[in-house]
Amino acid sequence: MTREEIVSLFARCQDAMERRDAAAMAAQHAGTCVMESPTAGGSVTGRSAIAQVYESWFRGFPDLVATTDELLIDGDRVAQLWTVSGTDTGGFLGLPPTGKPFKIPLLWLCTVQENLITHSHPIYDFTGMLVQIGVLKTKRV
Repeated sequence: MTREEIVSLFARCQDAMERRDAAAMAAQHAGTCVMESPTAGGSVTGRSAIAQVYESWFRGFPDLVATTDELLIDGDRVAQLWTVSGTDTGGFLGLPPTGKPFKIPLLWLCTVQENLITHSHPIYDFTGMLVQIGVLKTKRV
């Protein structure tokens, strides 16, 4: 893929994210794409399973905002920095909504091929996000 094709692919991802469109996000992934995600409890394969991961975020945080900070491209490997924020008003991962907000940095590592993402690995502080929304408690020292 050319640099321009990769930039266009990630622009489509950003557009789908802004619209909170899980199907459009999943459509940017290959049918055999593997996504590694704490939200999925490990890894999932295929557009349907990937769409479910995105949908859990959009359902749990209806006001989800994900802004891109930087896109780094090295051949077929891509790293994109995001800032993700939202308020737990929909109930995340089937838990009751807490009404509390969160804001985290996220590094999205991907492999791309033939205008699609073939491997997706979002890296973020999942535990810290759960603490921010009040699902997990921290012990004060």
